[in-house]
Order: sequence, then structure tokens, then C-alpha cells
Amino acid sequence: MREHPLLRPRGSRVLLLGNEAIARGALEAGICFATAYPGTPSTEIVEVLSEVAKECGIYVEWSVNEKVAFEAAYGAAIAGVRSLTAMKHVGLNVAADILMSSAYAGVEEGFVVVTADDPSAHSSQNEQDNRWYGLLAHLPVIEPSSAREAYKLVKEAFKLSSEYKVPVIFRSTTRISHTRMPIELEEDIPATKKCRGEFTKSYERWVLVPAHARRRKLELMKTWSALRGEERFVTIFNPGREKAIVAAGLAYTYVKESLEILGLSDKVTLVKVNMPVPLPSKPLIGVLERAKEILVVEELDPVMELQLKDLVVTGGFSVNVIGKDLVPGNYELTPEAVYRAIAKFTGASDKLPWEGIDPVKTEPPIPPRPPVLCAGCPHRSTYYALKVAVNKTGLRNVVYTGDIGCYTLGYQKPFETQMTCFEMGGSIGVAHGLAKVIDNPVIAVIGDSTFYHAGIPPALNVIYNKSHVLVLVLDNITTAMTGHQPHPGTGVTAMSEPTTRIMPESVLSSLGFKVYTINPLDVKKAIEEFTRALEDFKRGEKVAVVSRMRCALEVLRDARRRRVVLPVYTIVDEKCTGCMACVKLTACPALIVEPGSKKPRIESVLCAGCGLCAAICPYGAIVTANKPSENWVEVWSKL
Repeated sequence: MREHPLLRPRGSRVLLLGNEAIARGALEAGICFATAYPGTPSTEIVEVLSEVAKECGIYVEWSVNEKVAFEAAYGAAIAGVRSLTAMKHVGLNVAADILMSSAYAGVEEGFVVVTADDPSAHSSQNEQDNRWYGLLAHLPVIEPSSAREAYKLVKEAFKLSSEYKVPVIFRSTTRISHTRMPIELEEDIPATKKCRGEFTKSYERWVLVPAHARRRKLELMKTWSALRGEERFVTIFNPGREKAIVAAGLAYTYVKESLEILGLSDKVTLVKVNMPVPLPSKPLIGVLERAKEILVVEELDPVMELQLKDLVVTGGFSVNVIGKDLVPGNYELTPEAVYRAIAKFTGASDKLPWEGIDPVKTEPPIPPRPPVLCAGCPHRSTYYALKVAVNKTGLRNVVYTGDIGCYTLGYQKPFETQMTCFEMGGSIGVAHGLAKVIDNPVIAVIGDSTFYHAGIPPALNVIYNKSHVLVLVLDNITTAMTGHQPHPGTGVTAMSEPTTRIMPESVLSSLGFKVYTINPLDVKKAIEEFTRALEDFKRGEKVAVVSRMRCALEVLRDARRRRVVLPVYTIVDEKCTGCMACVKLTACPALIVEPGSKKPRIESVLCAGCGLCAAICPYGAIVTANKPSENWVEVWSKL
């Protein structure tokens, strides 16, 4: 069996994803405890750690949310065990409460909090810059400029945390997390490490009542001041020039490339910063004393720029600091944007050297591909059954509040079953508020993993505060959008160990909901069950529906492994009238309408065999084109 790339020995040259590089660096640093809630672009860090956990003798878990993940890893760190927690940028919002308090209390061993920011919001609802959390919590932020540097710097982050006994925030971004680089492994993963800790009672440190918190804040500020004196995370090239550029993260790589192209590498002082928070003052003061103009290049907000301007004012330096006047503050930086900013700053021509080069063209042109629900996706069948049942029961002007997941694509036609999407669990919380102030029926739509993450408290709130909201949990028995990680409803842990399976209907029933459980694979029966649930809802009952059907991608993989033949559908041309009901009501990507054709066809390679189109066709024109296995239905419903 091929050796896992994370387990290769020292001296090996390994091609690693940025997140995998962070994981390997953490292993070399001697971690024994790692937690996360999956979220792009951070997911692969703990995912690959879970794959090697048993070989490395460490503990790894997918926690129910980021707050719980942080608390668990922090618990290990205050007992003297090196630990890591990882999350996407908005996940740190969920863990912000414990983050602030952990800064006051500190740690006994290295504790690194990885935040994978998402400039340009490629897979997120916003593009917040989490370096602000460092300033807010008075915690250091380490930022690498490449996947290779992420591997090296995460080890330095653990050393920094151990030395100062505070959590360290490690900021990656999408481009670093999801870029592959060849990395020369510097150390072996230690065979022996401290994986059993000891909790030492210290009421004044660990119990943050106001009197203790005030004293701990004073200690934190001493540490904060000492961190400002750090020099190891700043590298200065060509000191003494009148023009200087200060850059951090991926922006530094773009700056370096641009200076080389412009022929200015030796004419400008270049300051590489790997700890943007707090900005180390001593090495920067040396630059401020000799430069007349400084350009700050950083991704998203002016975090370093504001700190540098503060140094200028408090130190009385006569230097002009320029940042967001030239460098874009929205979306991720590009080589073009950085090149133009440096050209304007230095007085060089801002004409791009690659202008005039024709881009690669394809014939025919590649059409745009907006995201759609996969062929066979259970959410498509659920949404169809729900909309039919809504019409049957006479509900009008229904407001559908939505949540974070694959099912968010329900906002698109023909479903239009997601009218809001803000944050994890927000569907139920927002639905409650709406139901209190509008006359429309309100249906909150939430996925299974999201329900465990942040849906239970607002569901409880709906019952406690007497709100009239129908809660619909879409249970595809996995955390599908981030790569099929397990959750409490799967009965399996991150380390592939069996555990108690917690069913959403059991939780909802215990809260006081009357729960209907449906299987959208049987479309006719699903419509009937939805109709009964909606009739109860109209009568004022507290109703929840759990729609359970496995993710189509997992079904297809499982069927291949078990050699189960799934049905593949085709359209009988003689029976098809071209009404397009199958296309218009499902928007399934396996249904193709060729240019100039008046009838659809089914792309057999894409068809997953869910049968929704066949159930919809009013003329019986859609039939199976093969002979499926007798037990094919089981693959859709069983783990």
C-alpha cells in the first residue's frame, strides 16, 4: 500500500496542498490533539490529519461546530498538550467568545488557531479579514506567503505559543490553502510526544470572574508589548532605500515578482512581514527612519497600514505611508493589481508586460457553468415534493428561510425555496423573527450537519417562544458541501470509529415538534407526507419534517464499490411530447436540450437513477434503459 504523503521521512520531497503542508508542519511540531468543523478553504487540514491519526498516535475529531472545536483543543492546551484547531474565516466568529477569554487565561503548551480566510468569497458569504481578531483579542497573527512557508511557519507558531503561553492565530487564505507546492521535509514526525497532560488548578487564571479577568488582562498586555519587540517574523531586503514596500502573505509573493519584472529589486527596500499582528515595531522603526515613502501591500483590510501609520505618528517620523489608495481593498489581490500599484508608487510605466498577448481561445467557447444541484441530488426531489404539497394545501406567499450548504442552491429556479442565507443555523433563527412580524407562512430549510452545528438552539427557541415555523431538515447523511465528512447523524467519527448515531427527528421530537420523516426517493409518498405535515402546520401545530436520502455522489461511489447497478433513465421519443416538464420542474443537469431540438434527452453518463424525472413525466415517456440490481434502493438509504 502506498505510503501517505504526510508520513514520508525527513529529506523527502513531497507535493503538498497548502492545507496538507500546515498539517505536516503541525505533526512535526508535536501536536497530539486536532479539531475542526469542516469549512472551505480550511477542511483538508484536519481531514488529512484524521487519515494519519492512528499511525501518528494523535487524537483528531470533527466537532459539531467551531466553538466546540476551539474549546476542545483549548482544553488540551491548558493541560499541557500541543493542539490545533482549524476553521474557515467565518467559523472564527462562532468561536469568538472562547477566543477572547483564552487570550486572558493563556495556555500551558502550544495552541495554534488556523483561520483560512477567503478573499473574493469564493465559497463563503463574506470575505472578512480575520487579522482583526488578533488586534481585538491581543493575540499574535502569523501569515505565510506560500504553501511551503505555511509548512515552516506553523512550526514557528507553535514555538511562539509555547514561549509566550498564549494562543496563536495562523492566517491562511484560499490561494495558499489550495495551492500545491513541492516541499522538502525538514524533520521527522516525532515518535514520542506529550499526549497525556495534567490540569493544574489555578482559580485566578482559569476562572475568569471579573476580579480575575482584570488581573489577567494586565498580564496579557505585558505579553502584547513583548510581542511587539519580536524581530524573527520580519525580513528586510535592501535596507536604507528612500522607497520601501511592506508586504505580508501572498501579497509579498506578488510584490517580489513585480519588482523583478520592473527591474527594481535592488532599488526598493522590501519588508517581508510574517507577523502582521502585532506589527513588530523595532525592525519597522529602522525602515521608517530612512525611507521617505512606504507602500503597504496586504490582502483585504489595511491592518498593517493602520499599525504602521500609528508608528509614524507616535514616533514623529516624516514618511508618507500609502496603502489602500493604490492597493485594492476588495477581493483577492492579483499580480496585475499589485504590479500596477508598485508601478504608480515607483513612477514606472504601469503597462503590463503581458498586455497584447492573446489569451488561449477554445472552439466552441466554453459556456458559463453556474453551480447547480448534482444529478440525483436528494434536495431536488425534496424541493419538488415540497412545492407540490404547498400548492395542494393552498398555502400562499410562503417565505422560505435558507441556510449554508449544497441546498442553498434551492434559491434558483424552479425551486425558489431559499429566500435568505446569512450564517450557519440562521434559517431557523431568522424564520422565528419573521414569523413574529409577518402574516406569511414561514418554512425554515436547514441541512443535517448545519442542524447539529447551529440549528438546535434556534429550534428550541421556536418552541420556547411560541413561534409558528415549520422546520425542514434535509438529511443526506453527510457533510456534503465540504467533502463528505461525518457528523453526529452518521454514527462514525473522524477517525472512522463507530459511535452513537443521533437522529435529527429524535432531537426535534424531544423539543416538542411533531416530526414527519420522509424519503424523497419515493416522490409520490413524499408528496403525501409533506401534504399531511403542511395541513398540521396550517392548523397551528408545531411541525418539523426530516427528509432523508443519501447524497448522490456517495451513492454512486458506494454502488461502484459494491457492484450494484443503479437505474439509468432514457426518454422514449415516441411518447415524449416535448412539454419540457422534466426540464422545467427539476433543472437536472442530466437532462439535455440540444440547440434546435424540441425534446430533451438524458445524458446516461450523468444520470444517477433517482427517478424524479420519471415520476414527473405526465406521459410516461421516461423509463429505465437498463436492468438495475434488485437491491439498488438500499444503496440510497443505508450507510
